[in-house]
Amino acid sequence: MKQKRIAFVYDAIYPYIKGGAERRYYEIAKRLALKSYEVHLYGMKLWKGPNVIKKGGVYLHGICPARPVYTREGRRSIWQAMYFGIHCLKLTKEDFDIVDCCGFPYFSLFTCKLVSLIKREKLYSTWLEVWGRDYWQEYLGKLGTIAYIVEWLSARMPDEIISISRHTTNKLIQELKVTKPIHTIPVGIAFDEIRKVEESRFKSDVIYVGRLMDFKNIDMLIAAIGLVKATEPNVRCYIVGDGPKKRDLVNLTTQLDLQNNITFSRFRISPQDVYALMKASKVFALPSMREGFGIVVLEANACGIPVITLNHKDNAAKGLIEEGENGFVCQPNEKDLADSISRVLSANPNEKLKEACINSARKYDWNKTMGEIEEVYMTLPPETSPVSM
Repeated sequence: MKQKRIAFVYDAIYPYIKGGAERRYYEIAKRLALKSYEVHLYGMKLWKGPNVIKKGGVYLHGICPARPVYTREGRRSIWQAMYFGIHCLKLTKEDFDIVDCCGFPYFSLFTCKLVSLIKREKLYSTWLEVWGRDYWQEYLGKLGTIAYIVEWLSARMPDEIISISRHTTNKLIQELKVTKPIHTIPVGIAFDEIRKVEESRFKSDVIYVGRLMDFKNIDMLIAAIGLVKATEPNVRCYIVGDGPKKRDLVNLTTQLDLQNNITFSRFRISPQDVYALMKASKVFALPSMREGFGIVVLEANACGIPVITLNHKDNAAKGLIEEGENGFVCQPNEKDLADSISRVLSANPNEKLKEACINSARKYDWNKTMGEIEEVYMTLPPETSPVSM
């Protein structure tokens, strides 16, 4: 029997660009390749050598030279998105049975729709989050209305949508008025692999892992550490990540005289090293106001540490938290964040909390999630109505 060929389209390919969306596509592709599928990832060429390489059983296609994903101001580059979208026309020369194009950045979806029509194949799209009219206007001002229209039109390109959270599903239906089939399937984690990782020798009290972007609010975390220091002078915070705001955040750390309390680490370390650092910490801080899911919540819980995140309408990560069981949800200000951190640190070690965190993460093992994803591609009945938060 001929192998089914699956094409995943996303400009940023893991592990050359590291983020939740990149990691999700790669983990899914890798697992599908172990089954009866031939899996191809199409993105920017982020490596040296041939345009097509094989990694982890997955074919990685560099369909265009790499361009910076973010501008100097830390915004997603519109020109890069358009550039990649145009190059997606090359998929007309490719052979595949299933194509799944990421819902963001939007321009590649328009191209993939044209490709799917030419090749008479159904177009799937994975949606990580919905920005909506209000956020676009806050982000771009008057141009936000145009961006929202592009987002609204993009949601009409796929035949079926895979949403990574109930939060995103509700926004697709309520804000973008999507009526096409939506499958809500959470992101998975390699639970057993995470549990096998040994604790790092680099100890910390608080850890953050992720991109250093405006909406991640790492400046709030740094200010909160300053408040915690008043009662815990030796508090240690590890910030693992990179991004356009790193220099500003390092400068803020110096201004607040927290150089001995906060350590910045490079982002280009292996997932195993990240898990080791998490296991050597006491609490994970995720002060982000915008998350489509929040895979780091699951990874931190699998490492046995609780997560503190913000109560914000655009933060889907808060939906992964059972208050007091696997973490805490605080108000979006440094004082409430500092109080939540101090609460966890004062109760540490807490074996009951550690066990609850591990059990919470266990439910999101990739073995369960992959079965649901395969069912979608086999066109089983989808979810088409709003779901509760």
